[in-house]
Amino acid sequence: MQLAELRNHLLTLTPMEKAEVVQFLVQSLSDTWPGIETDPAVVGGDACIAGTRLPVWDLVQYRRLGATDAKVLEAYPQLTATDLAHAWQYAAAHPDEIEVAIRQNEAA
Repeated sequence: MQLAELRNHLLTLTPMEKAEVVQFLVQSLSDTWPGIETDPAVVGGDACIAGTRLPVWDLVQYRRLGATDAKVLEAYPQLTATDLAHAWQYAAAHPDEIEVAIRQNEAA
């Protein structure tokens, strides 16, 4: 998508949607993601839900296999809907990282 197209799309958003876009852009530019932690000593440094050893790539893979958010929350009762929202935002901003992690872990 070209910048001119993006501008046109942004103009059609509601004020709340625009606020979400701004928040996402700020997070992306600063590479800080609420609810997501990376620590080389935890799961090899993969991005995880804060306070857990549950990597974002694992949640993305589960979703790709057809799991709904409700099913994910049922399988991981320690997670909240907010945790999933954070994971999906992180995954959307880091698609290459998530793909590499999924491939590496499928081969393992």
